[in-house]
Amino acid sequence: MKLVSFNYAGTDSFGIYTDHGIIDLLTKFGQRYPDLKSALSAEALDEIRKYAQSAPISYSHAEVTLLPVIPNPGKIFCIGHNYEAHRVETNRAKTDHPSVFMRYPESQTAHLQPLLKPFESDMLDYEGEIAIVIGKSGRRIKQNEAWDYVAGYSCYNDGSVRDWQWHTQQFGPGKNFASTGSFGPYLVTRDEIADGEIITVTTRLNDQIMQQGDTSQMLFPIPELIEYCSTFLTLNPGDVIVTGTPSGVGAKRNPPIFMKEGDHIEINIDKIGVLRNTVAIG
Repeated sequence: MKLVSFNYAGTDSFGIYTDHGIIDLLTKFGQRYPDLKSALSAEALDEIRKYAQSAPISYSHAEVTLLPVIPNPGKIFCIGHNYEAHRVETNRAKTDHPSVFMRYPESQTAHLQPLLKPFESDMLDYEGEIAIVIGKSGRRIKQNEAWDYVAGYSCYNDGSVRDWQWHTQQFGPGKNFASTGSFGPYLVTRDEIADGEIITVTTRLNDQIMQQGDTSQMLFPIPELIEYCSTFLTLNPGDVIVTGTPSGVGAKRNPPIFMKEGDHIEINIDKIGVLRNTVAIG
């Protein structure tokens, strides 16, 4: 099942994405589940699946504007240098623990919405990544139980304003400019992908492959990330873990390649989908 957050005629809603259009869920379930974040429990998803078997299409794709999959996550954990080849290209030392930094919801944008290169920089870089969306609350989650806390998966472009990222050793400013973190197009529920299945991430800039890697290359696999992040903070439904990017980022190319106004950027992830944006100035 593919779930989306969207806006229709000025009203934010959520629903099921199908090949034929969108099934609105707010009208049916809104009193109990006012948004997608609140509908991520296993019980809620089972109820939604049953409803989807006979529910009519509410809107065509063209009638809605997609929002970031979870527009209002409580926490967005981003994992740095989690693919070996990317660690090597950035000349980072090996570590015993994941590198974690935080994004804020205000920095996100959605599928087919502009990815904004800020006025203050000409160094907007791409990072294609798999996003994990948490489905139930947990603290100090063990790796052997970690998959049970996953509601589903999505595509993420962890757009990075490199000069602001490199101002100091802290990544925060360069990772939180408005509309630089693209999240979408939809959430693919956990039951659609086998736990631990090898998934390939491909990033294309103006139709040219810039990054390609798969989850077998992760230094810290998904269960380990869930265990680590849940040790210092409770994970709650709708929290997001952005799991790291393969090698090939623009900043480490010779010469460097950064995104500019009018560029088309695409994150294609097996079993999940394709996230597309066009770069604008803002």
